[in-house]
Amino acid sequence: MKFIEIFCDGSSLGNPGYGGYCAILRYQKIDGCVEKIVCGACRNVTNNQMELLAVIEALKVLKTSCEIKLISDSKYVCDGIAKWIFNWIKKDFKGVKNTHLWKEYLLLSSKHKIHTEWVKGHSSHIENEKCDTIAREQATRLKEYDAKA
Repeated sequence: MKFIEIFCDGSSLGNPGYGGYCAILRYQKIDGCVEKIVCGACRNVTNNQMELLAVIEALKVLKTSCEIKLISDSKYVCDGIAKWIFNWIKKDFKGVKNTHLWKEYLLLSSKHKIHTEWVKGHSSHIENEKCDTIAREQATRLKEYDAKA
């Protein structure tokens, strides 16, 4: 299995409001390290939705089964993946917010081995800060676009 690191973050201008997400995918090739950035924006979303969407969009990029180290400043994402999702499945997601996103995550993650690592947000973690900046920029651009329309 190929090993890949995924750094991700989500942002929301209001909760709900304009949201942005970003994921940095990093893996080694024979000729060096490769990075790919996946980002985007949505309207009328929450911060947690954008945190999870960053993971989902990163997983969509992967073409083969991978061992993934997922680094996020979101306890919602890290604990959801590592701890809570098993019980959510048992109770068929009854009472769980963002069920459609969690079910999409389950489909996309099924062929991968994923380990989560929580990092404190806004603590000078280089990749987390970069993801945060890009996610906020994405949300701001969409808000400004709508304001002009």
